[in-house]
Amino acid sequence: MSKINRYTGTLLTCAVELVIGILLLIDPVGFTTGIIIVLGLALMVAGLVSVVKYIRADPDTASQDSALAKGLILLLLGFFCTFRSDWFILTFPLLTVLYGVMALVCGICKVQWAADMLRSKQKYWYVAAIAAFLTIVFACLILAKPFAATATLWTFVGVTMIVEAAADCATFCLGRK
Repeated sequence: MSKINRYTGTLLTCAVELVIGILLLIDPVGFTTGIIIVLGLALMVAGLVSVVKYIRADPDTASQDSALAKGLILLLLGFFCTFRSDWFILTFPLLTVLYGVMALVCGICKVQWAADMLRSKQKYWYVAAIAAFLTIVFACLILAKPFAATATLWTFVGVTMIVEAAADCATFCLGRK
């Protein structure tokens, strides 16, 4: 049963990565702004829940879990994300570097995956090696020249996510044989 869950999780991850990549290609700035606003709304809901939890709790319990402070902080972060999403768009060059580092780490993990497939004599190990190579190349490109234009960055990220999702899906499907 855990093998089925692992397969489902892997395919679901590839599908989500593919959908996000396509949405980033369609409207990168709009999609990113939408994600930030949705995150802000979720933070505000979590903050309200925490404040209500504080109000409804008895004084001894309420003083021990800091629900009011957590709720107010979440509300402030939520308002900032919802009403100042443009700030995040302006700080994307820094976020680009962080994304490049994360992509590089993922590429190194994919090298491990390819090596494991090669060592276990799986037929299509080279597909995983190609996916690892592409991920590392894309990460190095991002780290070498972080893009100044948000739309260009997210278009590039969308393309890399689509390519990586396709390569990962191919690796998964061919690796099961």
